[in-house]
Amino acid sequence: MTNNMAPKVVDIREAKAGKKPKEINVFALLLGLLAICVILTYIMPTGEYEREVVDGRSIVKPDSFHFIKADPVGFMGILGSIPAGMVDAASIMFFLLIIGGAYGVLNSTGAVEAFIVTMTRKFGSKEKLLIPVLMLFFALLGSLLGMYEETLPYILIITPLIVGLGYDALTGLGIVLVGVSAGFTTAIMNPFTVGVAQGIAGLPPFSGMGLRIAAFVVMYIVSVIFVYRHAMKVKQDPSLGEYGTIQREQIDQLLKSDITLTRKHKLILACFVLNLIILGVGVVKFGWFINEIAGMFIIFGIAIGLIARYNINTLVDEFMKGSQALIYGAMIIGVARGIVIVLDQGHIMDTILYYASTLIKDLPPSFAAIGMMVFDSLLHIAVPSGSGMAALTMPIMSPLSDIIGVTRQTAVLIFTFGDGIFNMIIPGIAVAGAALVGVSYIRWLKWLFPLVLVQYAVAIVFVIIAYLTKYGPF
Repeated sequence: MTNNMAPKVVDIREAKAGKKPKEINVFALLLGLLAICVILTYIMPTGEYEREVVDGRSIVKPDSFHFIKADPVGFMGILGSIPAGMVDAASIMFFLLIIGGAYGVLNSTGAVEAFIVTMTRKFGSKEKLLIPVLMLFFALLGSLLGMYEETLPYILIITPLIVGLGYDALTGLGIVLVGVSAGFTTAIMNPFTVGVAQGIAGLPPFSGMGLRIAAFVVMYIVSVIFVYRHAMKVKQDPSLGEYGTIQREQIDQLLKSDITLTRKHKLILACFVLNLIILGVGVVKFGWFINEIAGMFIIFGIAIGLIARYNINTLVDEFMKGSQALIYGAMIIGVARGIVIVLDQGHIMDTILYYASTLIKDLPPSFAAIGMMVFDSLLHIAVPSGSGMAALTMPIMSPLSDIIGVTRQTAVLIFTFGDGIFNMIIPGIAVAGAALVGVSYIRWLKWLFPLVLVQYAVAIVFVIIAYLTKYGPF
């Protein structure tokens, strides 16, 4: 049925079992952060802002903060925060498992390995062009359409192909996640970040586009250089690469085989492309999000099974194998969300927001602008949603920018930078993407750290330019 050399997704723990260097356990790290947040509920004053619903969004009233009676999280609250976090993050957890299941069915048909062999032979010495071209594609998706989570399925096809061309799994992940992040961060016309934030700030829709286009170009170039340099190092010395659950030796053997792309394989891959097109239309035209996308991947998995002529037992077995490999990543997302539950239950989230805005207000304008970006980034750990972050912070940051002498357009730029860069590293889509190809989340963070520093440096330069030029219209 499938070639035994196929680059299948396997259990992450099995893939890591043979590696001797020990890393920080992600669950231990998250539990440590959870414990710190619980302690803070006993130390920090508790308070809250009043909120109002505007256009279906819960918006903070900037001058409504008031202290309330302390409500620290108790022992049962600690125990309950993790399952509560999993319930709160259920949509993205099941989204990840469903994508894994659909890919498990796709991978079992042999279409992926046939595609890898065919494309590798076709590109030959031109494969170096793939990195900047593909990253531009994903950057435009993020910047113009606000796509981020929706790009996860591409990882499952692109990463094995990239490994087949002599690179590694980090290169494949970087092409997709770093590429889309460069676009999402600069948000030329991102409806979910700059669109919502400008609406709350009272700015014309998508105004100030010129500076964001310039930022897009710089962020894209910086990101391509980072991924490309790593790719070339791996190309010269494959031992420097990180391959996750994609075994390079099997890929090498696969490329020497006589596998061809059959009519059935083409139909299956066409089904994959059609699914992505439908998703793109659904996201842009009908506002689809995680639930609708996950539903389409269930249909996709069934359609592939029908094309491959699987019976119901085989279809379910292959789907479950694909889902099983991603339970680790899904659990990380759920535990991380438990931290947010603790902050909310202890009523210190709004207190943190209040004290941060008070501190920023007393800084010189240029430093205050940078402080706003740092705060937005850190708060993004607790509020992963871009539109959710806008609804939480912009009602406070907009009037704050008036007080400190920073334009509201600059405040929106600060928000998009802080929101976008951190997307690559917070436990969420980054965990999901790495889990799809079995790369350790900690390994991903270590690899990405230099790029994050450079991107923040670029962001700070653009924020200073925005401040000095009175970036507007106001």
